[in-house]
Amino acid sequence: MRNYIIRRVFLMIPTLFLVTIVVFFTIRLIPGDMIQQMAIEMGQTTTGEQLDLDAIRRLLGMDQPMHIQYVSWLGGILRGDFGNSLWTQRPVTSEILGRLPITFELGAMAFLVAQLVALPIGIVSAIRQDSMADWLGRSFAIISLSVPGFWLGTMVMVFPSIWWGWSPPMHYIRFADEPWANMRQFILPAVLMGMAMSATTMRMLRTTMLEVLRQDYVRTAWSKGLRERVVIVRHGVRNALIPVVTIITGQIPIMIGGSVIMEQIFSLPGMGRLFLESINRRDYPFVSAINVMLAGIGMILILMTDLSYAVLDPRIRYR
Repeated sequence: MRNYIIRRVFLMIPTLFLVTIVVFFTIRLIPGDMIQQMAIEMGQTTTGEQLDLDAIRRLLGMDQPMHIQYVSWLGGILRGDFGNSLWTQRPVTSEILGRLPITFELGAMAFLVAQLVALPIGIVSAIRQDSMADWLGRSFAIISLSVPGFWLGTMVMVFPSIWWGWSPPMHYIRFADEPWANMRQFILPAVLMGMAMSATTMRMLRTTMLEVLRQDYVRTAWSKGLRERVVIVRHGVRNALIPVVTIITGQIPIMIGGSVIMEQIFSLPGMGRLFLESINRRDYPFVSAINVMLAGIGMILILMTDLSYAVLDPRIRYR
């Protein structure tokens, strides 16, 4: 097991290197001039101020060839420095670390909601196949997959304000200031995100449970007179969870990306909203740093998923 983990960690290094190349050059190959956009927002639109634009490029280091900029940026990453914002000159690392708790809180609550909904419904749908509970569970999954999250979030913002004169708070409430108000602020976006995540998990768990329940060892457990709870939990759910865990883990990076929409709708100053603002302003250091961090988180989650297989199924061994 230890040798396997060491090999996987070393394999992450070239993968992350390729990710840095892709994220660094892709954002810079988008048509348009970021310096010109900066000048327009500052009101410097006259052609007579071209020398000032060149001075800005030299100040930001963007007058150098792109490969030189990449080597300099990569060297900063190896030192733990993702650079400074091109607009505010604030350190990228400290800004991201300040936004991460908000995104992680939203993601953790959405993940919890998704599993609390998906696992019980998926199990009940499998063990009560073709019943009313199964029909309702499948209908809920299809609706959750079909309804776009941005539309549902917009409706939640608009209709309660029209019908009941109520709307979610439009300013962020820190947990340290008002813990209960902070939790209430995150409940709606977490439930909306969790619904879409739960649908995929629910469908996968139902399918794998139906397959497991038809296996010979489950029939043997029934014939031995074991209680339904023991057969379902010990023999059914544990073996059905292996593909489901893969789905759940793969949803976590997607969940962080989905927070862009919910943070924008519900005015949460998290990392997703920062990512969207950085793309609109072409703040290259922020966009590159967030992508690299998400890639690193994704690879760690994949490794943890592979290791969890051995816990769920003792027959699996890593050599």
